[in-house]
Amino acid sequence: MDEFLLIFRRDYKTKEGQLSPDQLQEQMKDWLNWFKTLTAEDRLARPPQRWDGEGVLIDKNKTVTNGPYAEIKESIGGMIMIKAANYEEAAEIAKNAPVIKYGGNVEIRKAF
Repeated sequence: MDEFLLIFRRDYKTKEGQLSPDQLQEQMKDWLNWFKTLTAEDRLARPPQRWDGEGVLIDKNKTVTNGPYAEIKESIGGMIMIKAANYEEAAEIAKNAPVIKYGGNVEIRKAF
């Protein structure tokens, strides 16, 4: 098994992109259930951890700006490391990520 990084992105900035309180509760349940499934299947390469929503971006001129990709509304909401045989299997796992249900996307990168 190889390790793959799953990066979860969605609109966390604009008013229109925000979830209602009920949707937030439902989303948290979805994430917890998904993580339980991944744990039971021995798919997590390391335990999930929380990430802040801020971050900084350093450009080619070594200029530091607050918040990555400040010019776009989509930002990273989290990431996990999973175990999978190949990109196809990692993609099948990622298709069940709750971020998809709420309008986001998942980027997959293989670790070397």
